[in-house]
Amino acid sequence: MIDKSINTIIFDLDGTLIDSSLGVLESFEGAFSSLGLEFKKTLDSSIIGPPLMEALEILSGISDKSILDKLAEEFKLHYDLVGYKKTAVFAGVDKMLLDLKLVSGLEIYIATNKRIIPTTKIINLLNWNAVFKGIYSLDSFSPSLASKSELLCNLIDIKKLNQENIIYIGDRLDDKKAAMNNDIKFLFASWGYDGNEEHLDVDNQLKIPSDLCSQL
Repeated sequence: MIDKSINTIIFDLDGTLIDSSLGVLESFEGAFSSLGLEFKKTLDSSIIGPPLMEALEILSGISDKSILDKLAEEFKLHYDLVGYKKTAVFAGVDKMLLDLKLVSGLEIYIATNKRIIPTTKIINLLNWNAVFKGIYSLDSFSPSLASKSELLCNLIDIKKLNQENIIYIGDRLDDKKAAMNNDIKFLFASWGYDGNEEHLDVDNQLKIPSDLCSQL
C-alpha cells in the first residue's frame, strides 16, 4: 500500500503514460534521411526517454555539435508537425488518470525529458489539460536543465512540495535515480518501454495502471 501521507504524484510521460514510439522513430528516420546519415545503433523504442540531443548522439555515433544540431532541427520539424499525432495511450492509463482526479487533495504533475512544445501538443490532443496541475520539461526553463534530477528538484522547489509526500512514477532506471537524488518515493510503470529489464524492483512496481489507484 502507498503511504496515506502521499498527496502529490509526478508522472514521467514517454513510456509511462503514452507510447510515442511510432511518431518518434519515424521522425528520427526522417531526420537522418534528410542529412544522408546512417544509424550506428538499432532504431527501436529503447532510444525513447533520454533527452533529444543525447538520443541523437547515441543513434549517430557523432559528437560534432553542428551536425547534431542539424539533426535535432530536422527531427523537431517532423515530430512537432506530424509525429506527435501518432501518440498512443497505454491501456488503462485514461481510466487511471480519471480515477486519480477523484482523489481529494491529490495533485498530479508531469516531469518529462520530452520538449515542452510537443508535450503540450500531446496533452491537448489527449484532452488531459484538466488532469495535471503542472507540466514540466527540461526546456521549460532557461537555460534548459541538464537532467531529470534537476527537473524534479526545480518542480519541488517551485511548487513548494514536501518530498515526503511525493511519488514519482516512471519506466526507466534513470527515472528511479532521479527520484532517489531528490529523496522522493518511486514506482516503476512495468508496462512501459523498460518494463522487462532486470533492474525493475519487484517490490516497487505497478503491473497495470489500475494498481496505482487501488493502493491509494
